[in-house]
Amino acid sequence: MRKVSTAYVMYFNKKYSKTGSLFEGKFKSRHIGEENYFNYIFSYVHLNPIKLIQHDWKENGILDRNKASEFLNKYKYSSFQDYFGFERREGRVLDKNSIPEYFLCNNLKELFKWITSNT
Repeated sequence: MRKVSTAYVMYFNKKYSKTGSLFEGKFKSRHIGEENYFNYIFSYVHLNPIKLIQHDWKENGILDRNKASEFLNKYKYSSFQDYFGFERREGRVLDKNSIPEYFLCNNLKELFKWITSNT
């Protein structure tokens, strides 16, 4: 990952005549060996863009679930749409067979219920 990110930063800086770092912190990784942790990470990754419309959603829960759902359904920089009912061209790179079946639905209410009960 260090080589990939270093190469990308060098490319980006050269292309846009910039200098310095591009990413906030060091790359971190952790093995996902337990189903509970996987469920948390899967939900976190797909709900994380909500911070763009409600910066404190992790601390206070999702205050307006309809607004959050509408935002996530339109947010194009996430695989959320691919897992929750929409087919995108970009989704062809995803291996949905490796995801538990209960995530492959259009049931946002259950996802919101799960994440707010675990925050």
